[in-house]
Amino acid sequence: MEKGRILLAVTGFHPQRWRELLSAEREVVLEPDGASDPSITYAVVWKQKPNILASLPNLRAIFSIGAGVDHIFADPGLPDVPIVKVVADNLTQYMTEYVVWRVLDHHRQGLLYRSQQSKKIWHEPQQRPAGDISVGIMGLGSLGRAAATLLLSLGFAVNGWSRSERLMQGVATYSGEAGLIPFLKATDILVVLLPLTPDTKGIINYGVLKELRKRNGLGGSVLINAGRGRLQKDADILRALDDGTLKEASLDVFEVEPLPKTSPLWGHPKVFVTPHAAATSDPVHLAPIMLRQMDAFERGEKLDNLVDRKAGY
Repeated sequence: MEKGRILLAVTGFHPQRWRELLSAEREVVLEPDGASDPSITYAVVWKQKPNILASLPNLRAIFSIGAGVDHIFADPGLPDVPIVKVVADNLTQYMTEYVVWRVLDHHRQGLLYRSQQSKKIWHEPQQRPAGDISVGIMGLGSLGRAAATLLLSLGFAVNGWSRSERLMQGVATYSGEAGLIPFLKATDILVVLLPLTPDTKGIINYGVLKELRKRNGLGGSVLINAGRGRLQKDADILRALDDGTLKEASLDVFEVEPLPKTSPLWGHPKVFVTPHAAATSDPVHLAPIMLRQMDAFERGEKLDNLVDRKAGY
């Protein structure tokens, strides 16, 4: 196969570093030479312009810069070529760090201690052992399994829920619609790492949150969402926090991003907000992986980490 050009089609951030690293081995362009540019063989994308890929006759594969691929499926002119999702050790490490950080902060009563510090209160509340706390992870893909492994090593009880059955040693696993409520009722801290698909959009709603176990060693249930913003309904989370359905929440993603300055989530006393920063894609690590995949594909090898178009992830 002759090496063609890479189309770097991104919105929402400056592409220069990605372009520099990908250009080490291939020619990279930010726009095709016309709607039917025959020189483009790969596309590296993040929220690409609609229909920019539709008519490229020699496009062989699409690579997502981020862990999610819902932005790719939002393109009405998406061509029928393989889509590769990001799986990288550093991305998994970042997400695992974030999940464990937030679980430990809620478990060790960080919100209470910060409040006490601001009021100069010297008081040591009762602290339950990790084994008394059940962390439920929604989404047992590579990110969810890595987080589960580390949480188990810290002594937490870990549950896992996925759309289809996925077994994991040491984790109580649930799957499908039938397994969702039993999973929630056995969970104290809910960690959301699901992909965004038509079936999962809005899944974190008031009806789901009210099924979480509330009589537990934390004094209430906790939500951590580091997956996709449109998995949740922001208004339902606020309702659950205000009426005591949720004790606390750590949110890295939101229905609208950046989170509008008018959102009450910014100033809510029970909410910890981060700006979609749990696992930022690092071009230094990811660009070489993409280039190796392209080279291997041209040698006749299969692409790794292909998206299942039917499942949407």
